[in-house]
Amino acid sequence: MIDNSQKTETMRKRLLWRATHRGIKEMDLIAGGFAAARLPTMSHDDLLAFEVMLELPDQDLLAWATRQDEVPTALRTPLLLELINFRPDFSV
Repeated sequence: MIDNSQKTETMRKRLLWRATHRGIKEMDLIAGGFAAARLPTMSHDDLLAFEVMLELPDQDLLAWATRQDEVPTALRTPLLLELINFRPDFSV
């Protein structure tokens, strides 16, 4: 029988894969870097919210991250704002 911690860990791995395989390389780097940094400490509710965010189109996420467009008020959550403000560290 799989316990909740195993389910949560499986969810984290699945979300990391989805975040790093977006389709637009820039979003692979932003969303994937964010996922690698934040998924290990996210609550179950945050994991669910992140899963919903991954359904948003890459073009929209990239436009928001590059400040070409503003995030619509209805979508402006702390987690989404954290994602679009995330900048990967390429120095390693």
